[in-house]
Amino acid sequence: MFSRKIKKRDGRIADFDPDRIKNAVHKAFLAVELGNGQKAENTTNEVVKRLDAKFKEKTPSVEDVQDIVVEVLEKKGCEKVAQAYRDYRKKKEELRALRETLGITPKLTVNALEVLRARYLLRDEKENIIETPTMLFERVAKAIAKVDKTFGENPEENEKTFYQMMAKLEFLPNTPTLFNAGTDLGQLSACFVLPVHDSLDSIFTTLKNMALIEQTGGGVGFNFSRLRPKGDIVKSTKGVASGPVSFMRVFDTATEVIKAGGKRRGAMMGILRVDHPDVLEFITAKQNPMLLSNFNVSVAVTDEFMQAVASDKAYWLINPRNKEKVKSLKAREVWNLLARSAWASGDPGVVFIDEINRRNPTLEVGRIESTNPCGEQPLLPYESCNLGSINLSRMVEAGEVEWGKLRETVRNAVHFLDNVVDANVYPLKETAEITRANRKIGLGVMGFADMLIRLGVPYDSEEALKLAERVMSFIEEEAHKKSVEIAEARGSFPNFERSIWKDRYGAFRNATVTTVAPTGTISIIAGCSSGIEPLFAVSFMRNVLGGARLFETNVLFEETAKARGFYSAKLLEEVARTGSVQEIDGVPDDVKRLFVTALDIDPVWHVKMQAAFQRFTDNAVSKTVNLPFEAKVEDVREIYDLAWRLKCKGVTVFRYGSKPEQVLYIGEVKTKDGKFVSAQSEYAGGCPTMNCPFPG
Repeated sequence: MFSRKIKKRDGRIADFDPDRIKNAVHKAFLAVELGNGQKAENTTNEVVKRLDAKFKEKTPSVEDVQDIVVEVLEKKGCEKVAQAYRDYRKKKEELRALRETLGITPKLTVNALEVLRARYLLRDEKENIIETPTMLFERVAKAIAKVDKTFGENPEENEKTFYQMMAKLEFLPNTPTLFNAGTDLGQLSACFVLPVHDSLDSIFTTLKNMALIEQTGGGVGFNFSRLRPKGDIVKSTKGVASGPVSFMRVFDTATEVIKAGGKRRGAMMGILRVDHPDVLEFITAKQNPMLLSNFNVSVAVTDEFMQAVASDKAYWLINPRNKEKVKSLKAREVWNLLARSAWASGDPGVVFIDEINRRNPTLEVGRIESTNPCGEQPLLPYESCNLGSINLSRMVEAGEVEWGKLRETVRNAVHFLDNVVDANVYPLKETAEITRANRKIGLGVMGFADMLIRLGVPYDSEEALKLAERVMSFIEEEAHKKSVEIAEARGSFPNFERSIWKDRYGAFRNATVTTVAPTGTISIIAGCSSGIEPLFAVSFMRNVLGGARLFETNVLFEETAKARGFYSAKLLEEVARTGSVQEIDGVPDDVKRLFVTALDIDPVWHVKMQAAFQRFTDNAVSKTVNLPFEAKVEDVREIYDLAWRLKCKGVTVFRYGSKPEQVLYIGEVKTKDGKFVSAQSEYAGGCPTMNCPFPG
């Protein structure tokens, strides 16, 4: 019998724990066969027997044990499981080597590496990957820091700083910056808005411009309210107009063809004012799931309309062509239709357009009419914005927020994002002009749910709301200070004298500084929860690229379970059937309270959390209000009412199961051993539908 000791990779000798083998093998069985804990136990017993026979006089290494696991699996006829175990082992070896190269502690997860390979790492003409994650971060840092030279500064120190905060997964810029910085394409912004005027020439010029933007990885928002309504007269042809929704279908088809350059799914926001004559058609347009599949749609709701809802009065629909009143509608009936439609299909969302313009920092330059595809970035026509997110889970140490580290990260991130404005290669002349005139940036956060867990604070609690306000107010204050400092050295944004900031600051570099975006793939890369969303599942199956599955568990839950002594792969399998720990007997009550998922909490908390962050955010906050399948239409309407009262700039709901296709399925992956939660490769939280753009 061997010594019941094992040699670790670093040479240390540790106690041999057969449960570690059993749990690892069980996870491999879960990924391939979705279950089979008994086979995992039988495999472990056989592995121990072989170790006893082979290592009577010496201590086996971790690699020796893993080799025997593969041998036993193959002997038992479990070739697919053996291959899954072998593949996972190989990827972990690659990650260890990468960590040594990076010289940092944080680990990329296996799925993060998969996403980087599939979407982000550069390829040659034969589609061979030609860079590593290390090289990616170096490429981006070098391209962005190079801007410093333009202002007579030395970029070398900031290049190191930018590299470190990305490589340590403390801050990541939006996806197009990771895609394109330091390449010939050079388009670095995620968010654009384009105008749509009431003529064929304007409509199809905008369509062309949209294609150019989407080809570079950007998402585009439009307000179609200037288009004359369906059935209205067209003087030039003596015909009748087909209306905004018909032209939206043209944009949708074009985006389907482009597919954002093959790297990133095309995404659009379509907005129509609540007083447009075609608003009822617009509200119900996406009840057919085959239509406008590349659009998120929102109704631009005015103060006047909301007052009519409150007093149960009618309001007028206005023809945008001649400003004439066309018809009156009962405001509450339209509001109810909005709620009913969102309940049924997740669309449309609501944009409180007057609230947005009350907070518009450059109202003298123009009114905001639209937002980017996920609603967090209100922009003027042709304007673009680049975003980046701080990983809040990396800002906690020993149960306390590291405010000094957060301050330093905010300051470096603002410098980074301001440099992006100058490093950017803009796809349109008009976009370059207005973006440089306003220099909007959007610094936000991800990993907020992880931060709460690390601090021992339940997501659905007053304490969490207070922490949200404290963290975001701190970020906004420090970000504004840094914007002032940069402006004092480099100059304010050109439209500064026409902005609200001229009365508050002597100089200010950026018309907006903060945004809370729905981080998708970048939060997968960072290994943290998405944006300010709660966890979407504690344990689940990940459908990774290439058709394989990966069994995933929230790393903080796994650490907690091991520390508290209730960890086992069998427990994780049980959790993966619903994604929630609330009904699992083996999980302590205080752990259940901490590890709540998006569908565990009362939807009201989603809105309250969005509002808490919005109070200290220049732009807007992207947040999905998740509802269970059993939710009622009245629940949606109450959420919309609450979002209005709490001064959110918009609100989006998603009732589970309201779409025929989703990227998150709870208990619907059927196997001989039951049902499991399943998530697509790039889903990190938020809206679990096929037409969400996974920005970040």
